[in-house]
Amino acid sequence: MLRVRLAGISTAVPGVRIPQNVVLDWARRTLGAKFGQFERMAKAFENAGIDTRYTVTDVSWFETPKSWPERNEAYLRGTTALFVEAAGAALKDADWAADEVDAVVTVSSTGIATPSLEARALIEMGFRDDIMRVPVFGLGCAGGVSGLAIARDLAAAHEGARVLLVAVEACSVSFCAGVPRKADIIGAALFGDGAAAVCVTSASGRLGKRDILIGRGTQKTWPETLSIMGWDVSDNSLGVIFDKAIPDFTRQHLSAAVSDALSNLGMDAGEIDRFVFHPGGTKVLQAIEQSLDLQPDSLGVERKVLRDFGNMSAPTVLFVLKRVLETDQKGDMLMCAFGPGFTASFLPIEGV
Repeated sequence: MLRVRLAGISTAVPGVRIPQNVVLDWARRTLGAKFGQFERMAKAFENAGIDTRYTVTDVSWFETPKSWPERNEAYLRGTTALFVEAAGAALKDADWAADEVDAVVTVSSTGIATPSLEARALIEMGFRDDIMRVPVFGLGCAGGVSGLAIARDLAAAHEGARVLLVAVEACSVSFCAGVPRKADIIGAALFGDGAAAVCVTSASGRLGKRDILIGRGTQKTWPETLSIMGWDVSDNSLGVIFDKAIPDFTRQHLSAAVSDALSNLGMDAGEIDRFVFHPGGTKVLQAIEQSLDLQPDSLGVERKVLRDFGNMSAPTVLFVLKRVLETDQKGDMLMCAFGPGFTASFLPIEGV
């Protein structure tokens, strides 16, 4: 079996930085009069564990209602630019030229792009005209892990294959300025924009200073849980579905799901030196620690990523992975993220 290695990794955020207190001020002015319980829910902004987030638009863009075409145009413009930035940085980290990439997996669920983002960026990036394009939509927050698993399997299919994964989201363009629901308030308190890219290959030999090996992924989808997370499509926006039961669901079901995933991968819980989780929110992180009986605040990197960037959906877990690898973490790691379905996606990483 071909071994797949991580050759390069990068992250990128848009140029517009918004402190959490500014988001709260905006939400109070824009949504407060339309939602009678806003002040009670304003605590979600204060308790989110987020200091700052980034957006593909300027702050004034959120002051007036937007149509669906306006929102999607902002998505296309912002995510294409983020794609180019993140992909270019990952290629540089891997010391690859763009025309050496055999396949590109693009993960994004916060807008509609047809042609997809890698086609829009093809000329600027310098990809070959025979590159295999694999756009993936609908994975939501699980996209970083599932997308990397897809990229890994493509690399493992052909000896020496070079595959680029780009996970990019513009969550902010769907912020509701109409008649908000509770989920819209929570979404405004949590989500931001960003991108991450990873280069993987089955080429033989050590890459760079150390080997980062990527195993095959596995997933768990719970039946009859479609209402927990996803999009509620309206006339002018994608309204977030973010059920308040997610922390409790995580607390009750994660441990068994991790055990099953490790069994599927031929691993044991005692072998895991570090979990790498998608930081969906502070309550979710607390539920993860409780379910897996982890030491309090053992997911410190996850909390720092949440603090610095908010929940960017699919790219967020890759931000965590990059920071974990920068600590020179070695041994067996298990990546995990939850997404619509309701699904948990797992991927083993070995740092040598």
